[in-house]
Amino acid sequence: MRTIYVIGIGAGDPELLTLKAIRALERADAVIALDKGDAKSDLLALREHIVHAHAPDLPIVTVQDPPRDRNPEHYAAEVRRWHAERARLLADAIRKHTNDSAAFLVWGDPSLYDSTLRIIERMQRHEGLECTVEVIPGVTAIQLLTAEHKMLLNRIGEDIHVTTARNLAKASPKDRRNCVVMLDGGAGWLDGPTHNTYMWWGAYLGTEHQVLREGFITEIGEEVAALKQQLREQHGWIMDIYLLRELDEATPENKPT
Repeated sequence: MRTIYVIGIGAGDPELLTLKAIRALERADAVIALDKGDAKSDLLALREHIVHAHAPDLPIVTVQDPPRDRNPEHYAAEVRRWHAERARLLADAIRKHTNDSAAFLVWGDPSLYDSTLRIIERMQRHEGLECTVEVIPGVTAIQLLTAEHKMLLNRIGEDIHVTTARNLAKASPKDRRNCVVMLDGGAGWLDGPTHNTYMWWGAYLGTEHQVLREGFITEIGEEVAALKQQLREQHGWIMDIYLLRELDEATPENKPT
């Protein structure tokens, strides 16, 4: 029976892999990776860079990512259809190119807004792939964002709310007081900020293209939105993340000087 290693690789810096992740790469027969086309070729190149740094003889088998409707009438149904097609293609690649083990390299950590474990479960249930699964955690974009901005994620006695841009508009005022936003295809920070909403923003974290910005939304929000569009056009893709925090006089902790 094969072993499937699901390895959290952080955001692209080979030095951020754990020793356990490196040992799993050394044991794998091959890395199985989705090829998302020329527009996101940098993402595949980052995976190749990580593999070359820690397991230079390990082959990378690429599978063409099936198309997906980005604006479907029924979002959840479209994602399930997309995952099913991915599972079929990936199961075929695993059977063809590995004997004992395969590795999936997951951006950040496999537990946070990633579909790899769901797709592997689908491969087991619907594609007849017999395997055991070992998950190796990785450094998340949230950790990198706070590290690069040299700040704390939490404030004393307050919650941390993690959400997607799609759900940010539905977040309560309490949740928005200290809110990490991921998977933003646009500029969700412009939706409903107050004069006290401060943002710590980062794109391409952990890579040579890393960009950081911080400031009150009323002062930098439009500028960062334009910068994000410029970076997307320049690189063909973008991954960004940000923390929104209400910096009112009642809770001055982490208030910029």
